[in-house]
Formats: sequence, structure tokens, C-alpha cells
Amino acid sequence: MSVIVIGGGIVGASAAYHLVRRGVATTLVDAARPGQATAAGAGIVFPWPFPWEPPQHQAFALRAAAHYPALMSALEAEGRATGYRKVGGLSVGTDPRILDRDAQVLTDLRGLPGYEGLGRVLRLERGGPRELFPALPEHFEGVHVEGMARVNGAMVRDALFAAAEERGLRYLKGEAELVADGGRASGVRAAGEELTADAVVVAAGAWTAELLRPFGVDVPVYPVRGQIVHTALPGAHTRDWPVLRFPGTDRYMLGMPPDRVVLSGTREPWAGFDHRATVDGVLQGLSEAVSAVPALGEATVVETRVGFRPGSRDDLQLLGAVGALAGVVVATGLGANGLTFGPYQGAVAATLAVGEEPEADLSAFRPDRVAPDPEAGAAG
Repeated sequence: MSVIVIGGGIVGASAAYHLVRRGVATTLVDAARPGQATAAGAGIVFPWPFPWEPPQHQAFALRAAAHYPALMSALEAEGRATGYRKVGGLSVGTDPRILDRDAQVLTDLRGLPGYEGLGRVLRLERGGPRELFPALPEHFEGVHVEGMARVNGAMVRDALFAAAEERGLRYLKGEAELVADGGRASGVRAAGEELTADAVVVAAGAWTAELLRPFGVDVPVYPVRGQIVHTALPGAHTRDWPVLRFPGTDRYMLGMPPDRVVLSGTREPWAGFDHRATVDGVLQGLSEAVSAVPALGEATVVETRVGFRPGSRDDLQLLGAVGALAGVVVATGLGANGLTFGPYQGAVAATLAVGEEPEADLSAFRPDRVAPDPEAGAAG
């Protein structure tokens, strides 16, 4: 059997890796466009679902939670660096009621099947968070959860790709165009070549829709621009700093070795494929960071990364076959959770591509489902 994977982000690299491990002849085609979400993502890994999330997502997420550390261990056993590290997560603030509630939710989850990797949950009194994240003000209280991790998206993608290439993966750089015959995908045209295959995995992130549109297939995915500022704190050693979040907001921070602090990214569904770091976007990231953690006012601005997260119109991922074009498996739509769920999504896509049934019910994730028009909602 032969499979072509379109897209060289974390989902496509994972799909290729899992395919070649099955002995499937696999070619990965990637346009290497600027704005790939994998390389720009902050790197937070928290796969455990909350009770209020859709049931289908919960089942998928719990399997992803078990898959992630096993996959990272397998790659690291081959001597491949991934940037994956279990550093824990830290929620901070000044309202004890909010933090007490967070601690209780996490403690309740920890007792459920599938949540073993969540680890210990500790309620920290005033000053406690600063011992773990030294840039924090002294007056913050917090909640620490042991199992949260961070990863370097580009490194783990490269590790998956290198491991797959060592096992026979063929790589082709160029713009891909699906080729179909009689309502079935027969292969891909790219870099002056026409490749044939038994199945095609389309894991092209926010660009997935344009690949399928010529065949009358409308998949509910669109680009959500994110601008993420990386800073450096002179003299700090941030390798083991926990992932930081501020309850009641979408803001976060995390440390990366040797001395980096990655700030919360923007969410800009109106920006399309405009690959620019804007004054407004950078200002938002810096001002929010310094207002919460004043010590970051002394940090060095190292770079701003811009990526197009593949958002879905109904906030559910896209994973599965499309009825109008047999032989195609779509895997995208993870939004800001690509580095958390991408490796497992790629593994499931590989399972589907070889004609096997997945472990979880994927019916809610059908890529060709009817979903709201983004112009009629928040994405407009």
C-alpha cells in the first residue's frame, strides 16, 4: 500500500511517522509556507479534557493524553530531541475563590480513569507561585498541577520527520494539488511530478480548504493568525519553570531553555493569511505580560513568531474521510491545541488511511460536516 501525506506540520509528520512504522510506502509533500502553526506555537501540552467539553472530544483527548508521553519516550529513546518536558502547570491570581475552584476541579478530575497522568494538585498560598516561577510578584496565590508539560513544536516535528525518513519516508517540497479520477483521489501533483497512491492524508492546516475546494468539498477550517512574542530574562534559568495561566482569561506564559519566557499569543480570525507581526499584536502581548508580571519589563524582546492556527467553524477538529472524494483523509482544525493533540491526530489519520477503524468515535469530527459560516459568527 502507498499513502501520500500533504502537510509537514506536526500532524502531517506524525501521520507519516506512524505510516512508515506500519511498513506503508509513504511520501510527504510540503509547501513549507511561512506561517505554519507548528513552528510558531507556544508549546503548551495539557491534553486532559474538562467535564463541560463535548463528549466526543473528551474520549479523543484522553487517548491523546496516553499517547503523548509514550510517543515522546519512543523518539527520545532513538536520541531525538523534542523539547518535551513535564514542567507542571501553575494557575495564579489574587482571588482565592477562583483558585479554590480551580484546585477542586483538578482534584476531582485526578480521581477519574484516564487522568492518572495529571499528577498531584497543590493549592499554593501567597508567595508560593514565585518559588516556581521567580518572575512572579510575591502577592500571587496559585494552583500547581504536576502533569502539565511543554514542547518545542519545531523540534518534535523534526524528530518525527527524521524518524520517518530513516524508515523510508520520501519527502517532496512543493505546492501540492490533489488529483482525482472518477470521484476518488488517485494521488498528488507537486514539484513537476504526478504521484499516485492508494490514499491521501490532507494535513495542510489552515490551507486544507483550498486543496479540497476544486472538488466541491467545503471543509469548515480557516486561518486564525497568532502573534507570539518570545522574550529573554538575563540571568534567569527558565528550563524548569511551569506553564503559567491566569484563570478567567486566555493569557499564559511558559519558560523555554535557557532563559526564554514565551508570552501569550494573539487570536486574530479576521487576519486571513496576512503573515505579519503588527504593532497592535506585539503591543497586546507585551502590555498584557507586563501588567500581570511587572518583572518582564526588564526582559529582552527576542522575536515575534506568526502562525496561522487552523480554526474550525464549530470549534471541533476535522478528522476523517470526505464523502465526495474517496481515498482522502483530512486531519486538521485543532486551533490553538495543535501541539497538544496533533501527534495523536496524525496517528489516527494514519489508521484511517490504511482502512482500519479508529479507537474513538470520530463522527462529530467529519471534515465535510455542515458548520456555521465564520462570517456569521466570531470568526467574521
